[in-house]
Amino acid sequence: MAAGERPAFLDARGLIGCRHRLGMDAAHPEMLAEVREDAGVEQRRAAAQAHRERVRDTLVAADPESWVIIDPTLSARDRAAATIRACEAGAARIWGGLLPQESDTGRRGGAEIFLRDERGGYIPVIVVNHKVTDPRRPAPAEFHPLTSDLLRWHPEPDRARKLRQQPRDQQRLAHVYRMLERRGLAPSTPVGGVIGFHFDRILVHDLRPVLVDYDKRYADRIAVVRGQAQTVPSKVPECRQCIWWNRGPGGGCQAWLNEHRDVSVVAPGSRAEVLRGHGVRTIDELAGWTGPEPEDWQHGPFEETVVTARAWLVDAPLVRRFDRVWVRRADVEVDVDLESYQEDGAYLWGTLLDGVYRPFVTWDPLPTEDEGRSFAEFWVWLMGIRDEAVAAGRTFAAYCYSRSAEDKWLYESARRFAGRPGVPTEAEVTAFVDSIQWVDMFQAVTDQFICPSGKGLKKIAPVAGFAWRDPEAGGEASMSWYRRAVGYDDAPDLTQRTRLLEYNEDDVRATAVLREWMNPTTIREHCAEREVPALSDFAGPPGNSPDLWTSGAQA
Repeated sequence: MAAGERPAFLDARGLIGCRHRLGMDAAHPEMLAEVREDAGVEQRRAAAQAHRERVRDTLVAADPESWVIIDPTLSARDRAAATIRACEAGAARIWGGLLPQESDTGRRGGAEIFLRDERGGYIPVIVVNHKVTDPRRPAPAEFHPLTSDLLRWHPEPDRARKLRQQPRDQQRLAHVYRMLERRGLAPSTPVGGVIGFHFDRILVHDLRPVLVDYDKRYADRIAVVRGQAQTVPSKVPECRQCIWWNRGPGGGCQAWLNEHRDVSVVAPGSRAEVLRGHGVRTIDELAGWTGPEPEDWQHGPFEETVVTARAWLVDAPLVRRFDRVWVRRADVEVDVDLESYQEDGAYLWGTLLDGVYRPFVTWDPLPTEDEGRSFAEFWVWLMGIRDEAVAAGRTFAAYCYSRSAEDKWLYESARRFAGRPGVPTEAEVTAFVDSIQWVDMFQAVTDQFICPSGKGLKKIAPVAGFAWRDPEAGGEASMSWYRRAVGYDDAPDLTQRTRLLEYNEDDVRATAVLREWMNPTTIREHCAEREVPALSDFAGPPGNSPDLWTSGAQA
């Protein structure tokens, strides 16, 4: 660090995610201070804090004499001093430990738990509000994760669980390990633990494979924070919620990317990195690609990536893969959309049948036993409609958009409320979701179209002519509406219940409109086959291609 340079610090949160955002945060703290935290982020932060407190209270109550609790109201300096004193005194378990900031390396951080290693040092254990493993039937496998009892550190292979990849957790543990190592407090073996959402075991990570990557990553990130490494925008998934997307010098990252016609606009994330490695930095360069696909390309058909760039240049929101656009249709069609709140449960199952919206909802604050009632009523109703159709010799299909959320809560609800009247078994859920009667419109869109601007329902349905009543409609906004609707923080706001129902209704209606536009049941002018250009319209670079692409590119 140069003489007179103000020290800059980096905690583990800055190790994962966008480098440019990290640099902007460090370079423009005054602009950050003007921004109110997104309501969804604020709620997730509050939920994570509540989870940590629950874990702390449970663990400490089991053996209160073995714990040293670091007072969270102390200043950072005093918390660090208290943590070091507890370590030097040989405390068996420390909650809320913070390690001293390192002005030379820039590291700062701590862990929810420091466990004394019998062979010397302390094992860092972090507490997170996301899932770190999934259940698995005991069976032979190439890898079994190590887990330990919550109250006694004893790592052993766990045949009943499979690992969820969470690189941020491993990077944070590596960060804290390096800080412990600096103080001579690292465990005898580089390991760390994670207590996840389910809070039933400690997932144990061997940090040796992680440390090399961590050291490289940290050196790069601290250089960014200190202004020693320059960054430029590049579109990644987190851009959707980043404050710098439409804010900052020059109008924000979106404006910069569009002005520079950056290739990440149409090939975001790691796709852009591969293309830049081949000298392709702009959308125009990608659109003009004529050679074979790069040998290291692992992101689907390369031809479609090139077509995406060409479509972007002529403002085509979709490109048909085939002459005929197809999605499964049925005599009886039901559209389904659920609303959940974090990991607490699914409070609303909305349906649309013959143009009539029917919600199955509980307004008891989640988690609640009443969720089982609303879910059972939804399932009984849906299966009743299906059985009536089949009995009458008619075909049946239920439609959702991006089935992962619906599938998750179908299974979660079947497990949590098993045995109650109307609640299906997991086998019954499997039989339904694996059948042709459960249709994912997101997959249909993926199969039928190339989507230069994204495949989310809010992106695709407007092309089919649908508009939401609420301009703020979205998953993040609905989290805040739900809190007010059930009265988490104040008296229940009934207007927010109406807002949530309308939002959910619009989602199922959007799915229905999209389906009819893609594969209409009657001859109509307004349909995908008539309005969306085909893949053949973007077959080659300017000079060898149809009028649509040539004229658009030259313009």
